[in-house]
Amino acid sequence: MKKTIFFIFIICLVVLGCASKETITRIEEPVIAKPSASMIRLQGTTIITQQKPGNGPPNEIVIKPFYLGVYLVTQKEYQEIMGTNPSFFKGENLPVENVSWKDSIEFCNRLSRRDRLTPVYEINNNVITWNHNANGYRLPTELEWEYACRAGTTTPFSTGNHISTNQANYDGRFPYNSNTRGEYRARTTPVGSFAANPWGLYDMHGNVWEWCWDDPAGSHPNGASEISARTTRVIRGGAWSSSGISLLTVYRSSFQPHWSNNYIGFRLARNAD
Repeated sequence: MKKTIFFIFIICLVVLGCASKETITRIEEPVIAKPSASMIRLQGTTIITQQKPGNGPPNEIVIKPFYLGVYLVTQKEYQEIMGTNPSFFKGENLPVENVSWKDSIEFCNRLSRRDRLTPVYEINNNVITWNHNANGYRLPTELEWEYACRAGTTTPFSTGNHISTNQANYDGRFPYNSNTRGEYRARTTPVGSFAANPWGLYDMHGNVWEWCWDDPAGSHPNGASEISARTTRVIRGGAWSSSGISLLTVYRSSFQPHWSNNYIGFRLARNAD
């Protein structure tokens, strides 16, 4: 995994993979609605990215309102829908892990059908199409994920300039920016074991990495409608096995969509009504 640029004022460079963009202005304050089941409605925002001089006018990127899971998908939930539990660390309330990006896509579709919602994804051999009008469950885009993780903050973590192992599950032997060392639990912890971020979302930092819809190129900030199931996929958030720097709000990595390990899981998103 490669270290990424994480200065606050160039977050969009990391998210969108576009080195020509330098500054960001955020407009429209987020509004959090009353939780519905285990999901929270996020109002969305508009991001204005300023180009370098001579490169054209500012770009406007709109994050539409959407629902996001309060918790990571648990092993109990995954077992109920998929009929199997691939996780290395077993426990009903532990996050499901050892799941590939393809596994998470299939889970979203099956859960949508169970809840009598329209499945979001159409799987045709090695091409997966996202129906943006469908009301079923899906993975968040990378931009949505980071917006939710940041939760209105402008600091490296939603917890401030630092994050301790009392605030998230990660390898405390390697803290961020030479901060005080902490505990290394060497395994996942039950979802919701630590305090939620300012918007009421748990485990956005640490526990397990989270699959996002996007490929690392980031050429479609609001999510490409069609994507090859063979290209790499972005993961965000860091994990129980990660050093502190991997938990930075802007840190990103990626894996092949068929790859699975005991430090990768996911959470659900849905289009807002």
